[in-house]
Amino acid sequence: MENFLSLINVAAVKEVAVTDYVSFTFFIGCMAMMAASAFFFLSMNSFDSKWRTSILVSGLITFIAAVHYWYMRDYYLETNSSPTFFRYVDWILTVPLMCVEFYLILKAAGATKSMMWRLIFLSTIMLVTGYFGEAVYPAQAQIWGLISGIAYFVVVYDIWIGGAAKLAAAAGGSVEKAHKTLCWFVLVGWAIYPIGYMVGTGEGQWYSFLDGAADMDVIYNIGDAINKIGFGLVVYQLAAESK
Repeated sequence: MENFLSLINVAAVKEVAVTDYVSFTFFIGCMAMMAASAFFFLSMNSFDSKWRTSILVSGLITFIAAVHYWYMRDYYLETNSSPTFFRYVDWILTVPLMCVEFYLILKAAGATKSMMWRLIFLSTIMLVTGYFGEAVYPAQAQIWGLISGIAYFVVVYDIWIGGAAKLAAAAGGSVEKAHKTLCWFVLVGWAIYPIGYMVGTGEGQWYSFLDGAADMDVIYNIGDAINKIGFGLVVYQLAAESK
């Protein structure tokens, strides 16, 4: 406990260079997701009971991320290295919850728990194999990245064309609109993560031209803030339109 508090206190007084965009995006991401969590939690009672779980999950996603970002920013300031392990701990908790949002908004249209667990399983495979490629077996990063990418595209297929898409079309109205917006977040917003992965693991791989092209932490931080807060705002809008 003393070591943890010492780490926070040392990091808190470290000078941050004006060109340190990694630290900047860690701070911005942390505060943005804290604010989003407060917004979602405080707005829960404004909605019908059938939407409160969705709003709660939105708040949990940003709250979990905010707690991790609070630690990751201090870790980065203290060690000047990427907090890869802690980032994946964050993702293994928040990304499956983002998949749960699809089930929650489509539940009234007949979504089953088997669909939810399928999306959770695929997202977990995507993250675990991504972690293996980025942190455990970097020499085989392209192989692990390929497996992660396959799991990602199966998720994309399920929500754009598969069972989830059909349920959204059957529901119509604001539910279909919200579902389609979340689909765009997955297709376009989540695509930023493979880019960060390739930037961080490019050395010695076929995509080595991306190695060092940018800082993967900046890419990940921007992607996290947009995707996690954006997911919650889409659900919030759906709940508001359904009053």
